[in-house]
Amino acid sequence: MALSPVMMRDILIKTMFRKNLEQVSDLAQAVCLPVQVTQELIDLARTQRLVEATGTLHANSGGEMGYQLTDQGKTRALDALAQSEYFGAMPVPLDVYREQVKRQSIRNIQLTRTQLTDAMGHLILPPDLLGQLGPAVTSGRSILMYGPPGNGKSSISNGIRDAMGDKIYIPRAVEYAGQVITVYDPIVHSAAEAQVDNPNSLRRSSTRFDTRYVRCDRPTVITGGELSLSMLDLVYNPTARTYQAPLQLKSTGGIFIVDDLGRQAEPPQALINRWIVPLEEGKDILALQSGEKFEVPFDTLVIFSTNYHPNKIFDQAALRRIFYKIKIDGPDQENFLKIFALIARKKNMPLNQEALVHLLQSKYPQIDNVYANYQPVFLIDQMIAICEFEGIPYQMTPDLIDRAWSNMFVEDSEVVR
Repeated sequence: MALSPVMMRDILIKTMFRKNLEQVSDLAQAVCLPVQVTQELIDLARTQRLVEATGTLHANSGGEMGYQLTDQGKTRALDALAQSEYFGAMPVPLDVYREQVKRQSIRNIQLTRTQLTDAMGHLILPPDLLGQLGPAVTSGRSILMYGPPGNGKSSISNGIRDAMGDKIYIPRAVEYAGQVITVYDPIVHSAAEAQVDNPNSLRRSSTRFDTRYVRCDRPTVITGGELSLSMLDLVYNPTARTYQAPLQLKSTGGIFIVDDLGRQAEPPQALINRWIVPLEEGKDILALQSGEKFEVPFDTLVIFSTNYHPNKIFDQAALRRIFYKIKIDGPDQENFLKIFALIARKKNMPLNQEALVHLLQSKYPQIDNVYANYQPVFLIDQMIAICEFEGIPYQMTPDLIDRAWSNMFVEDSEVVR
């Protein structure tokens, strides 16, 4: 279903009014339509006496005729702006966007073990973990990663994102029932490098796709403790009288990471309840200011990450809706030492056997030999900071291990006020 001619005409004259554009080629670029279609809209507006030709051909315009709004056109533009401040790129009808979502669905991605390994090459992971992650990511459904803090759940989520690697098309805005919902967000969407035509080339390549869309990397939305249920609703701007897409719609075709689940104001169960229909049916329900509800596609790989045991924060019905549950544990001593050596090499910190023996035999027994992936980075950064402060070469000694260790944990004692 196409946009109504009246809506397209109004967006055109609002754009002429707001951007003070006169030439069809400039207008076509501003409203993201082919020049021929833009000319047809200009001709429609001329028959309605909203636009008139200026009668001048600009020397640097390639012989283009200029156009301007008539007084009647300016009045109509102001009336249209009073109803909605939106101007610029023509929105994509929601039904048309649904078809585009199917063509570039996250569920169409087929990741190989090699791709996933390459994207996570900087992480030292148990061999069987990639075997669990691969099918989960390829399914494009939902993943719950749980386990003690500091073991790389966030890094793994980012690695999954990096493994995607391909490009999709994000609409600048979509339209439903005459309402405009902006989708493209430079904060969320990373636009691919624009193709520029070679002026000496006979074939044009930069106009091969509909410019109402922006060619982007698959999007990633990362939220943490700040996530609230209201952030999953349409955001209405009463001044501009337009809507902004919620986070999960912006992440369509990509990944939505809910980090630190359990730290949000709403309980985890409430957040999962909000996702039940989208996760099961591949569609979400949004509501306009009028209260009218409508369906939008939900095509997102949702990754929940928590430090809590799932049974403590979810009921069994909620857990059933999450397709993959993957425990991310801390490393064993062997992998801990591999990580420690890797980090030390990256940060130019020479390894010292006496210091490492002291760390493993004197320090870790104090915490029941529970290792975590964050600890090597923390300890080495602490020792580097001490060396730089003391004005000595980077070095690793039992004394520096003790000083670094003292900052990793808080003493379990009462603070006297």
